[in-house]
Amino acid sequence: MIAHLDGVVAAVAPEGAVIDVGGVGLLVQCSPGTLARLRPGERTKVSTSLVVREDALTLYGFGTDDERNTFELLQTASGIGPRLALAMLATFSPDGLRRAVAAEDVTALTSVPGIGRKGAQRLVLELAGRLGTPGEGGPGDQGPGTAGAAGAGGAGGAGLAGRVGALTWRDQVRAGLVNLGWQVRDADQAIATVEPGLLAAGGMARAGEDGAGSDGAGAGPADPEVDVAEALRAALRVLGRT
Repeated sequence: MIAHLDGVVAAVAPEGAVIDVGGVGLLVQCSPGTLARLRPGERTKVSTSLVVREDALTLYGFGTDDERNTFELLQTASGIGPRLALAMLATFSPDGLRRAVAAEDVTALTSVPGIGRKGAQRLVLELAGRLGTPGEGGPGDQGPGTAGAAGAGGAGGAGLAGRVGALTWRDQVRAGLVNLGWQVRDADQAIATVEPGLLAAGGMARAGEDGAGSDGAGAGPADPEVDVAEALRAALRVLGRT
């Protein structure tokens, strides 16, 4: 069992990240929210879960131990594999999922692509009392650490890095929605619907942080104030109503 990776982020793309650990580049599939916090060239630590299949060994990465533990627990329910468990954590935070199951909110659970009403009812029955109560994640459940920048190195991520460029939050949300089974056209429409509210909220937060203002020099990636995990959840709520 590989419990976590601690190394330098060699490359980040919508479908995953390459983390260089001791000169070995390990490909990790992550939710959009986790990917949004990873920066090439920076040191990070991600909790991981190794899924073994006859034809593949797939490593999944998470920002917190709580996310990883929830991912593994979800797969003990009937009909829930790694892909669907990851989709559930893209739609809900662990605490959000606990609240939905505890409240038997079948409608909320069906907002996850691939979960129908009967599947949601089965989840409530099988996971009731097993996910814990909101707030039980534990003190070690902070996001991925970035213990200072380091040289990008990471030859193992060269092919992935070539597709990265400067990923915007829109790119990451679109990729997340497509990976969850939505069409690109539907994903773009959902992003357009939620974008004004997200940018307005981000603009207010930035204004509060900037105080006297900024000349904009040395700006980072486009719209860095947008929380990709929240943007993805907002888009999924829109798609769930269509």
